[in-house]
Amino acid sequence: MSKRSAVHDTFTLERTYPAARERVFKAFADPAAKARWFTPPEGWNVKRAGMEFKVGGKESVTSTPPGGQPHVFDAIYLDIVANERIVYVYEMHIGAAKISASLATIQFAAAGSGTKLTITEQGVFLDGYDDAGSRKQGTQYLMEQVGRSLETN
Repeated sequence: MSKRSAVHDTFTLERTYPAARERVFKAFADPAAKARWFTPPEGWNVKRAGMEFKVGGKESVTSTPPGGQPHVFDAIYLDIVANERIVYVYEMHIGAAKISASLATIQFAAAGSGTKLTITEQGVFLDGYDDAGSRKQGTQYLMEQVGRSLETN
């Protein structure tokens, strides 16, 4: 039997985008808009099982690296305040192994004519999965992707 463990980590990231809060919020709330930036690195296969953006709604995305096991993101939205806040919980799996569970809060605030986005994540990494900061790095990558999607749309 494998040894069970739970290692906790919390981080907060901030970015300011030169776009109105409504537009930045829409990048997270609209399934088509989110699909433009919520993507893995180039070369990975992506399968979206759906996104129901409402309190209690679910979102699921499976991304598979070349020659690797599927990485599954399964989320449930807990709180949504239009143009202000999104709170959700999610599990991550690699193959059949559950590697983490997280609570994420995204806040949208006016910053001049733009938007300050703040993401805080509280995670627990399970049963020997050593994150070594990769979740924070992955979230930074996604925040850059949001910025790129706002530039082109």
